[in-house]
Amino acid sequence: MDYPLQLTVNGVGVKRIIEPQVRLLDLLREDLGLTGAKEGCGTGDCGACTVLIDGSPQHSCLTLAVEAEGAAVTTVEGLASDEKLNAVQSAFVAAGATQCGICTPGFVVMASAYLRDNPTPTDHELRMGIAGNLCRCTGYETIVTALHSVIDGKVELIDVAPEPQELAPEPEGEL
Repeated sequence: MDYPLQLTVNGVGVKRIIEPQVRLLDLLREDLGLTGAKEGCGTGDCGACTVLIDGSPQHSCLTLAVEAEGAAVTTVEGLASDEKLNAVQSAFVAAGATQCGICTPGFVVMASAYLRDNPTPTDHELRMGIAGNLCRCTGYETIVTALHSVIDGKVELIDVAPEPQELAPEPEGEL
């Protein structure tokens, strides 16, 4: 039985007819073409698939798309605004905290939400705040350095080429 789904993704209204077992990660990547969120483990252990659902970090690999009905979903692609990367995105680039890139989008989304809610954490609090995201390449030090630059207000926002966000078109027919 198919399910009519309506949600907002990165500020854009989305309507789809989906099967109830479709994961939010698959809807984002395969149907909408937003490939920022990655599937690192598929079990919610690594955090590479982290997105914001109504502002709260969630693992999109464990979330059914139907659970996001009516919600506002923000992916790493949706964090930039006014043709600039956000502070965490800019800090990751400046510090070289990206390495292979599999974990980066999840870290950026999680850290953006964490620092929004906890703008002046101690080093220990910061490390605990990002502990749900795993990285095999960086040893975490460049990530922590990048986030400390955000906390200290020493980040210059990086310009991005203005590209209108285009989600895959809605399928023909009524929902």
